[in-house]
Amino acid sequence: MMMWSNFLMQEENRRRAEAGRRGRGQGLSGLSPEQEGKVKLVLLLTAVGATLAVLAVGTEFWVELNTFKANGSAVCDAAHLGLWKMCTKRLWQADVPAGRETCGPAELPGEANCTYFKFFTTGENAHIFQRTTKKEVNLAAAVIAVVGLAVMALGCLCIIMVLSKGAEFLLRVGAVCFGLSGLLLLVSLEVFRHSVQALLQSVSPEPPPAPALAYEYSWSLGCGVGASLVLLLGGLCFLLLTLPPWPWGSLCPKQGPRAT
Repeated sequence: MMMWSNFLMQEENRRRAEAGRRGRGQGLSGLSPEQEGKVKLVLLLTAVGATLAVLAVGTEFWVELNTFKANGSAVCDAAHLGLWKMCTKRLWQADVPAGRETCGPAELPGEANCTYFKFFTTGENAHIFQRTTKKEVNLAAAVIAVVGLAVMALGCLCIIMVLSKGAEFLLRVGAVCFGLSGLLLLVSLEVFRHSVQALLQSVSPEPPPAPALAYEYSWSLGCGVGASLVLLLGGLCFLLLTLPPWPWGSLCPKQGPRAT
């Protein structure tokens, strides 16, 4: 009889422990199924922005520098560069579209010479078309972009913790991280634009004379702009999900019936 009562007590304690664990799990996960679906939807949106950001930062097609075709030769020179790498190409003018005054686009087949920027390793500036890069500005653009990617990764980790561990307080942290990463990418793009302007103006006085250049921003820069806007939108959406359902309800209290 005593053994049976001990068995019943152990079974009851086990059930209470399981109920307590379930209760603690439900207390940690403060998201309702509807809120969880919204968080997953916004996470999918930010995943698109993250993909565009990584694609933009990892490629060298941020800007194209093109010489003019009217040089009295059968070939012409073009180049494209990004945050990390610069490629010069020698193209046949017969391959260049007839209605185009400048050499390019740089995607055309030709003799290519690609080099990584040395100011990341030895601190040397790069030289292209008798012009010299301004390494401080280029370094600033690259560092800001990398910090933006790191903050974006931290935001992804926070949202994953919200969905997997029920850490609802990290939702606001993730929102701030995504918004900050989008802002940092925009700043990096603007700093890179200033580096391009500085490169075009830094003409070397030594012979041979520097050729006239035209420039156009490429698709990678468009990916960076799109990534910044998507991440900013994702951060705003996550921030809205942390607000009460009716944030304006307390500002417009209902009036009770007037006493007669």
